[in-house]
Amino acid sequence: MTRESASRGAIDATPLAERTLPALLRRQAERYGDRPCLDITGAEWRHADAAREAARIGAALKAAGIGRGDRVALMGGNRVETLAVFLGCGWIGAISVPINTASMGPQLAYFLADSGARLLVVEAAYAARLETADLSASALETIWVIGDPEAAALPPTASRRVRVGAFPRETATVEAEAVAPGDTLAILYTSGTTGPAKGVLCPHAQYHAWGANSARILGVRGDDVLCTALPLFHINALNTYAQAALSGAQAVILERFSASGYWPAVAASRASVIYLLGAMVPMLLAQPESATERAHRVRTGLGPGVPAAAAEAFERRSGVRLIEGYGSTETNFVIATAADPARRGVMGWLQPGFDARVVDPHDAELPAGEAGELVLRADEPFAFANGYFHKAEQTVEAWRNLWFHTGDRVVREADGAFRFIDRIKDAIRRRGENISSYEVEQVLLSHPAVAEAAVFPVRSELAEDEVMATLIARPPQAIDPAEIARHCEPRLPRFAIPRYIDVVDELPRTGNGKVQKFRLRERGVGAGTWDRAAGTAPAKQDSAADPRAVPKP
Repeated sequence: MTRESASRGAIDATPLAERTLPALLRRQAERYGDRPCLDITGAEWRHADAAREAARIGAALKAAGIGRGDRVALMGGNRVETLAVFLGCGWIGAISVPINTASMGPQLAYFLADSGARLLVVEAAYAARLETADLSASALETIWVIGDPEAAALPPTASRRVRVGAFPRETATVEAEAVAPGDTLAILYTSGTTGPAKGVLCPHAQYHAWGANSARILGVRGDDVLCTALPLFHINALNTYAQAALSGAQAVILERFSASGYWPAVAASRASVIYLLGAMVPMLLAQPESATERAHRVRTGLGPGVPAAAAEAFERRSGVRLIEGYGSTETNFVIATAADPARRGVMGWLQPGFDARVVDPHDAELPAGEAGELVLRADEPFAFANGYFHKAEQTVEAWRNLWFHTGDRVVREADGAFRFIDRIKDAIRRRGENISSYEVEQVLLSHPAVAEAAVFPVRSELAEDEVMATLIARPPQAIDPAEIARHCEPRLPRFAIPRYIDVVDELPRTGNGKVQKFRLRERGVGAGTWDRAAGTAPAKQDSAADPRAVPKP
């Protein structure tokens, strides 16, 4: 029997009807009461506090006219108000829409319009970005500012119809709504590959499954302290809270990730479980070796996407063996290694409650050892997302033949382990963020000197991707790459701004005129490529061994 076939079974024993956020918060309060639950940017909760905060924010939302099914956009950092709004929405059956805090005006406008959010909760530090957001297509009625309401700089067309006020501090509470496990808890935007970002419809039971499954894989106990510096607009940090709520543990959510300050922060939190992404580990390893790397009580950590050599070096320096795994916003934590022993170089083995296949372009299953697309499905209702918001065609395409198509090329080995090869879809992942090449191309094309643009990934020294753009000038103008980068700065998150820019006379195309991005990836960085990190063209290199290679710094 392989590890794959042995892993079948239920995710957890909670009845399906009770896999909702209100039911979770009530159980949490009853079971764990006064035990520490949350430490986030100076605020602390006991487990019983979570239900009270959800009920309080739920009451404020209802007073603002928000009800079941209404969307509430949320753009805040790792602070208690951000999590409280997420919980408050779930308490009354509303739907939270977390927005990446790096989003600038155009992206913010898109998220608000696409989601149909009636209320925006925004931290004062990000509120000024509303001034460059076209809100004409949005349904926005109210803005709550965490901090000074005067920070919200609305465009004139919106200032006449949108009410701006301070984040509510009232103490009134409201009873929870009777939500169902398949009701949408949140819309989490994940970058598209051929178009704008798609809003993933995440039901209550999927959030419960994320927490239960992750806690089981990591062996989370009631006396654990779970420490993450990942942002609350991603499922990662939201899932850390779910693990704590389910197990009676404490979640410590750091304000932000700092490579130089990470280990002192972990030690101060008394963390026993940590959460990292692939690019974070090389950043930590780039720091000078220090005694602080072992001055902690961490017993395990989650590190999906960490290269094997980096994981080995991380364990050697810190004493922490990271668990590798695979999941996505649309799915769950479906594949994982074991804490001990764990074979390097694989994503892991299929976890209970899920099924996986490696298939050819026609969805026929491939034998072990042959690379194909990873497709997934869940054994239990609502353990995966329900589709994409207002995007029926994309939903049918992604879930065709009743399997979710990940767009990732993998190999299933003889012992059932899954090994990642590359991505099939034209997506870019940098610094733990998914980047839509389409969205970057639209910003590039908004510059008057750019006639055509193709954006694609090239390999980064940090184990993920760097963004590269190949441009064609609009005659009679010439393209200045530095000027193009400056054009992107107020219009794109920093992680999405192209590092490398090539200017060419023509792009490789298929017979029907579609740009062949795989040829651009094969060409990679050349002698004439402009490098934003250096401000100059790098030296010519031989990229035959790795067509996505970039020069070493």
